[in-house]
Amino acid sequence: MDLNKAETWGPILITGSAGLIGSALRASLQAAGQTTIGFDLAGGAEDYGDVCDAHRCRAAVKGCRGIVHLAAVSRVVFGERDPKKCWETNVGGLSAILGAALEQDEPPWLVFGSSREVYGQPATLPATEDSPLQPVNIYGRSKVEGEVLVGEARAMGMRTAIIRFSNVYGSTEDHVDRVVPAFARAAALGGPMRVDGGQNTFDFTHVDDIVRGIRKIVDILDASSWSPLPPIHLVSGQATTLWQLAELANQLGSGRSSITEGPSRTFDVPRFVGSGARARELLEWSPQIALAAGIRRLIHDFANGNEHAPLKTYPAPSRIGE
Repeated sequence: MDLNKAETWGPILITGSAGLIGSALRASLQAAGQTTIGFDLAGGAEDYGDVCDAHRCRAAVKGCRGIVHLAAVSRVVFGERDPKKCWETNVGGLSAILGAALEQDEPPWLVFGSSREVYGQPATLPATEDSPLQPVNIYGRSKVEGEVLVGEARAMGMRTAIIRFSNVYGSTEDHVDRVVPAFARAAALGGPMRVDGGQNTFDFTHVDDIVRGIRKIVDILDASSWSPLPPIHLVSGQATTLWQLAELANQLGSGRSSITEGPSRTFDVPRFVGSGARARELLEWSPQIALAAGIRRLIHDFANGNEHAPLKTYPAPSRIGE
């Protein structure tokens, strides 16, 4: 990309800029010389923003060339605890951002961060982007409705893209009770691991790979010639049970953690693996960070209090969960 041209077009607004993906994406874009604007309830004085506040959304969007919309009640469990807040933020907040964008003389493009939760429990795995959307919880339903709103904005002339994420991990600053950081921290410190549903199977993707994929989509939306993109998975395509994940973390860490199993939560989708074929075809993107390498780095960071260390490439050992 011509960075001088990018500067002329204006900055990129990142909603949810203090979150796992948003903070990593912002750092990557800024390192490449691009100007970004942060917008997050957890942001500092300059970056504070609530997507449910239409006035703040209009002020933030003004002059931007593009928006990466990641702000959300971002966990299934949070949505179950407060369904009203989940819907207001994930649907109402997106509606406010889209409305502000469409008010501009030249609407900015928008990347919408969606989720594997839109599928509910797919009948066939790996799921493709054409699998039926049958969400089973409020979070998933809010993401389906968000995709509908983005589709309507596209029909009104906006350049848009939808990305469906799956179990993104990679930072010690993530929610400490999410499964990957919880297991990595326990492995680093020799603490116990509790597995809620040991045979539940998921598709874990490192945040650095996610950032590479988003940047590829940003480049496509920035291009003068543009063809609409269908929804795209950014996934590893690798099936890992929670029990395998716990054993892998323990093996890569201190080896002193006890592992116990409890029942699955009733509102969780128990199995998901996504196909990455569309991302390979349209973006020339595939994950580069093996699960073992990403877990090892995270364990190292927890053990050493090294919260922002860059990921190093480690050879993957011949062990379970890879």
